[in-house]
Order: sequence, then C-alpha cells, then structure tokens
Amino acid sequence: MEKNSIFKSLPFRLLLGLAIGIVLGRVFGEGAMKVVVSVKNVLGQVIMFCVPLIVIGFIAPSITSLGQNASRLLGVAIIIAYASSVLAALMSTAAGYVLIPHLAIASDASVKALPDDIFALAIPQIMPVMSALALSLLLGLAAVWTKSKTTITLLKEFQNIILEIVKRVIIPILPFYICGTFICLSYDGTVTQQFPAFLQIIAIVLIGHFVWMALLYTVAGLYSGKKPSEVFKHYGPAYLTAVGTMSSAATLSVALDCAHKSKVLRRDMVDFGIPLFANIHLCGSVLTEVFFCMAINLMLYGSLPTVGTMILFCVLLGIFAVGAPGVPGGTVMASLGIVISVLGFDSTGTALILAIFALQDSFGTACNVTSDGALTLILTGYAEKHGIKPAEEE
Repeated sequence: MEKNSIFKSLPFRLLLGLAIGIVLGRVFGEGAMKVVVSVKNVLGQVIMFCVPLIVIGFIAPSITSLGQNASRLLGVAIIIAYASSVLAALMSTAAGYVLIPHLAIASDASVKALPDDIFALAIPQIMPVMSALALSLLLGLAAVWTKSKTTITLLKEFQNIILEIVKRVIIPILPFYICGTFICLSYDGTVTQQFPAFLQIIAIVLIGHFVWMALLYTVAGLYSGKKPSEVFKHYGPAYLTAVGTMSSAATLSVALDCAHKSKVLRRDMVDFGIPLFANIHLCGSVLTEVFFCMAINLMLYGSLPTVGTMILFCVLLGIFAVGAPGVPGGTVMASLGIVISVLGFDSTGTALILAIFALQDSFGTACNVTSDGALTLILTGYAEKHGIKPAEEE
C-alpha cells in the first residue's frame, strides 16, 4: 500500500517523466520530435490558460476568509507570515546574486535547434495574469467591505471548482508536459550540459531552509523572551511527516501535537496559529522558488534578473503564497502568473521551474511547517506583552 502511494505521488511521476524524457530525447529523430513539440505546446497552452483562473480562484476567496475572521491577532499573524515569506525570498535573492554566477551553469552553451511543430492550437487566456491578480484583490476586498455573503459563497465554490481543475486536469498532464519538455531539452543538449548545476542548486536551497528556520527561531526567542529550543526540539515528527506528505494540511494534526508539547507556547495561540500558518505561511516554498527562478533565468536566458525585477517578484510572491492551492507545488503553480509576466519566462522556463520545484517540494513543505512554530512563539510573546488573556480566562 505504501509503495503504491509512492508510485502514484506527483514527485515520482514527475521524476519518471523527466527520466523518460531525457532518454527519449537522446534517441528520437526529427520526425518524432515534430510530434513531441506539437503535443508539448498544446499541453502548455492548457496549463497557461488555467493560470488566471487559479489566481482568481485562490487569492480572492482567501481574502474573504481572512476578512470575515479579522481581529488584532489575526492581523498580527498575517503580517508576520507575509514578512517571513518576503524576507525569506529577499534572502534567497541575495544568495542567488552571490552564488549562482559561480555555479556550473552553461548559459552560452550551443544547442541543437528544435524542429517546427506539425500543428498549433492557440488557447488564449481569458485575461492577462496581472489583470487576474488585480481583479482578485479588488473582488476579495470589496466582498468583505460590503459583507456580500452571496459573493463570498460563490467565491468559495469557485475555489473548489478550480481546485478540482488543478487536481483532475493540471496535475495529471504535468508529468506528460514535463516529459515532453525534457525530451526537447535532451534532444537539443541542454540537460546534459546543465545537470551538475541542478544538483548544486537543490543542495544550496536545502541549506537555505535551515538557515532561515534558525533565523526565525532566533528572532522569535529574542522577541518573546523564551527559549526557542523548547519549541523546535519537538518538531522532528512534523518535519518528517511533511517530507512524506508534501502537504501542510496533511501534516496539521502532527504539527499541532508537536506544538502542544512545548512548555513555552500558549495553548490558545497554538490552536489559533498553527492551522492559520499552515495555510498562509510558505517561507520554505517561496525561498526555493526564488532561487530556482534566478538560476533558470541565467540557464535559459543568459543573465540574472535585475535587482528591481527581483524585489517586485518577491513582494508579489508573498501575496500569491497566501492564496496558494493546497496541492504539491501549489506555491509555484499559483504564482505562475508573475513568473511569466514579471520574470518573462516562456513555456520551457515554466516547465523547468515546475519540474525541479515539485521534485523537492517535500523539503519546502517541511520548512514551512517547522517554521510555523517560530511564528506561533512570536504570537505568544505578542499576546503576553499586550495583556491578551488566554481564551479560557476570558
């Protein structure tokens, strides 16, 4: 049963598609490649068409959910979760400018030209992705301001519909899209030249996760005046569970159990903070995506993005992370809009970020879950400093 679940998991299917793609790309001739390029382009059109729908379907309902439960602690929780994600992204950006130029990335490597596709199917998006983001923000806020229960209910139902599209359409075709992409990358020689760089990038990102978790727990301890070790020493089971499930929601019960064992966290803050942060705090995933995007930008387009572009990307990415869908690779999937519009990625760059992000997504999720303990410690310190009594005392 456990083996079947592993074989059916998205990372395994992506890895299988990646491996098959690399092998087939070395043996396919020009005739077969015309078919591969055509099919890959159609699948890419379907994925890109869904991007604005995903943006609207998850950002707007998330805003209405937060607005309905607004309170001082909720506001503090949202601020520190967003700040953690954006600062993690900026740290990753700084590391990218320092480290990526020294990696074995052959940005000027010569590659073989791909043949033209046999047929082309254009599926235009219903609106530009930045328009979808603006619509999501305004629609969500206006629904809260006017207390439009019908609209809020419709947005939640729309979110469920889009989530089903992601689960039943996007996720199933991703392995085939990745396979087609890596057939093309193997055929033109890109993969063989860039494989050492992939390994270096993943290793650097994993180190970055632990650096950020250490910083968060240090800040939480200094602010609350409590020992952060009394929190993170209990988080081993939650970290391992997150690695196995790749889902903050599936790890929630274990994370709550770990946090409740801490002697320095208030129980009411744990019951409030841990479930909330599981949905809005994605520092590990954000850190990963930023570094990967910078490396792929150099790998495919020959240069790193400008500092201004990366700052804008990090600020917007924090917003998208709040409304990311609860599926493997949800953060990068929800933010495809700004990956395309802000960074200017084409279909090949998009496929690469989806592939390498999903292959290590379990570790990003584990960083997210473990970091939630630090933010809950900050919430505990805030409540005590401002005289907010535990729920049972009120």
